[in-house]
Amino acid sequence: MTALVLDGKLCAKDTETRLQAQVAELKERTGCTPILATILVGADPASATYVKMKGNACRRVGMDSMAIELPDTTTTEELLKTIQDLNDNQDVHGILLQHPVPEQIDERLCFDAIAAHKDVDGVTCLGFGRMAMQEPAYGAATPAGIMRLLEAYDIDLEGKHAVVVGRSPILGKPMSMMMLNANATVTICHSRTKNLAELIKQADVVVGAVGKPEFIKAEWIKDGAVVVDAGYHPGGVGDIELAPLTERASAYTPVPGGVGPMTINTLILQTLESGLKQLG
Repeated sequence: MTALVLDGKLCAKDTETRLQAQVAELKERTGCTPILATILVGADPASATYVKMKGNACRRVGMDSMAIELPDTTTTEELLKTIQDLNDNQDVHGILLQHPVPEQIDERLCFDAIAAHKDVDGVTCLGFGRMAMQEPAYGAATPAGIMRLLEAYDIDLEGKHAVVVGRSPILGKPMSMMMLNANATVTICHSRTKNLAELIKQADVVVGAVGKPEFIKAEWIKDGAVVVDAGYHPGGVGDIELAPLTERASAYTPVPGGVGPMTINTLILQTLESGLKQLG
């Protein structure tokens, strides 16, 4: 059995074609362009690269981005003021605060200062709560991208046992809630879970979101499972030992080219959705 490759790069490209048309129509109708504001605090090279990629993705579909760069010495109060200014700016339709921020900043306080209708990265407590309760909200970009990718390949979660390995507030926890809302039976695990291998062996769907390279071993995963690897580490490996699974799984996300492109694509999609709502 050769596993189906869940090609996030291809899915994101197809979505961008559709978004280009929607942005063009919106511009013609309103004369306005959706804008994503990105806030980068400090000079972390990886964060700077991610922010640049998000700006490029905006421009590919005809949207604009506003890049705000703040120094390492920025205080919580200064960052909160920046966020409030963007909340009040009617030309800005989405706000992204790049994680992580310097340690002197209260990151959670700053995330939660983002207005709910501009929280296109799905990072606020309010957004998480509304999503979990199946109320209108923008989902955290990575798990929402995973859900879109599974839907694109007609992978039905209803009645399936999904094991999510990871509990971060922007990946593992919202992933679990989204799958639960899709009628999966969800087990949430993490790096300290006892008998982790035995739990993973029960899974119809495995999501690796633990943040450790190849932490989840191929031998723990049963034949025919759907394997979603949300990790990315130096050397081009994810959180799951994928190589032995390409002939055993029913479907899997490659690393790179699986979950990553869908994360940025979902951020852009949700920024456009926000723009459409705000611009009527």
